[in-house]
Amino acid sequence: MKKKRTKWALYSVIFTIFTILTGCEPLLVLDPKGPQAERQASDILMSIGLMSVIVIVVFSMLVYMLVKYRASKQRADYEPPHIEGNLWVETIMVGIPVLIVAFLSFVSVQSNYIVEAKPKGYEDKEPLVVYASSSNWKWHFSYPEEGIETVNYLYIPTDRALEFRLYSHGPITSFWIPQLGGQKYAMADMVTTLHLAADVPGEFMGRNANFSGKGFAENTFNVTAMSQDDFDDWVKEVKETAKPITEKKFEELLEPGHLGQQTYIGTHLDFSPPPAGHDHSEESNETTDSESHTDSSANHESMSH
Repeated sequence: MKKKRTKWALYSVIFTIFTILTGCEPLLVLDPKGPQAERQASDILMSIGLMSVIVIVVFSMLVYMLVKYRASKQRADYEPPHIEGNLWVETIMVGIPVLIVAFLSFVSVQSNYIVEAKPKGYEDKEPLVVYASSSNWKWHFSYPEEGIETVNYLYIPTDRALEFRLYSHGPITSFWIPQLGGQKYAMADMVTTLHLAADVPGEFMGRNANFSGKGFAENTFNVTAMSQDDFDDWVKEVKETAKPITEKKFEELLEPGHLGQQTYIGTHLDFSPPPAGHDHSEESNETTDSESHTDSSANHESMSH
């Protein structure tokens, strides 16, 4: 009777697990829609595969040792031989982990350079620049070239490089669109740059991946990728229908709380520019290099005189 109950309990657990798993959606990070996310997904799968091999080998050896050298198999007067080390065993135990760590380090560094640069295949294309700034608990997206701004939603064209310039109007947040790439921090006193691209049209989820207070859980935004023509039509429609954003309105938007999706003509960058200190955006780096070159030339000329 007890065995029968155990059997039905086991069946119930298995049934429950399968029932739950059938309703699960695929992990977003393993469903990439852009070149940056594809690279990261391949690294994740490679790491999982490598770790699975290690786990299987280690547990197989454990089972083998437990069976082969179990106490019941030995004589009652058996005493194991005294061994003070084995060069080959120690070399394997130390060498294999070192090789694994070295390999993963090489892959990680290589991938880091790839995802920090412009997406592969988009190097020669002019990127769409979007300033993505966060506040408690909203996301503000400014399109300086298009002269529009959105709140809590993002429209992007496919087959075009995207350059997000990130900063925060409050605590540190983390800008993350799992199906397009990894997360990057947005801070109050500096601008960081994140390069992404969407290969296919679709709707994706974006969120703040860094805890920033009680409203953190709903600090999300919707991302819609569309063709360049559809994106241009959307920009044209916004300019015909949306109201202009004012400094007073923007100050209201910065108040802590949650809002729905909103759209405006113009951007807050005109009256509330991003932080200038420690600017890590490419535009700032190019300007700094140019200024350094100019200062160097001026100093050289002064010394010549």
